[in-house]
Amino acid sequence: MSNSIFRKDGTAQGVAKQRLIETLAKPDKRIINDPYADRFVLGAGLIKLMGHKLSVWITQKFAPGFHEHLISRTRFIDDLIKESAASGSEQYVILGAGYDTRAHRLELPSSLKIFEVDQPEVQARKRSKLPKELANSENVTYVSVDFNHQSLAEQLLAEGFDQSKSTVFTLEGVSQYITKEAVTATIKEIAALTQKTSSTFFISYVDKLLDKDPVACFGKGYPKAAKRAETIKQLSAKVGEPWISFYTAEEIESRLSQNGFSIKENKTLADLNSVYFTPVGRTLAEDQIFKLEHFVIAKS
Repeated sequence: MSNSIFRKDGTAQGVAKQRLIETLAKPDKRIINDPYADRFVLGAGLIKLMGHKLSVWITQKFAPGFHEHLISRTRFIDDLIKESAASGSEQYVILGAGYDTRAHRLELPSSLKIFEVDQPEVQARKRSKLPKELANSENVTYVSVDFNHQSLAEQLLAEGFDQSKSTVFTLEGVSQYITKEAVTATIKEIAALTQKTSSTFFISYVDKLLDKDPVACFGKGYPKAAKRAETIKQLSAKVGEPWISFYTAEEIESRLSQNGFSIKENKTLADLNSVYFTPVGRTLAEDQIFKLEHFVIAKS
């Protein structure tokens, strides 16, 4: 696996910012709640001062639906983890954990052992920002991996990963930043680790249409879709995290099936709008749908 995986924290901060903004919504209106997100966000005090509505409005000026897209991805994985734990999964591996706080903000059973995988410097930065007293902290194992010299599987096994236990793996918001070879290598390592039992794998990917037909990656009537798609890619590149890998649904399915996984769900904000936002009176119009990234659940 390439050492280009999980190398920076710019995007981790960006996602934490959207979690903070959503947490500022009224309890009966918000989709997720992350009481720790503000610790990872520069300018968190100003965002809190502006509040949820103004902060979302400002985000909409950049790209309508961008906030809701990231929050729906967060909630989609939250639901997967809670449902998997309730159904008997015993381990949860967060690949490229960054500033993920699911281990502490979700009410997960104490029987679920959680492994957070990332580079040691990222983990040190994260742990320095978290409070000393944390919910469920005794169930979290930090797995530091130097991808230049170490194997993900070997490091997980060295830290107590049990190959006989049902496990959930998540690779959230990463695949577009790394090579397709690195993604395939990751899937192969996961398959090898869990060949003795069942496993669930979440992966998000950016649609290949973003290059070929960007308008198709947004809802009908989305304003300046092609221009915004290009802006998003350029901004990512400017902070040193360019998008280099794009996929079709068939490509993802092939890479997964070759390693014993079958896709159970493939969703975008277009699918989750009515599931998460409609019930709290925040339904997005078609011309606000941001659907360039897909959320996939596969099972072995």
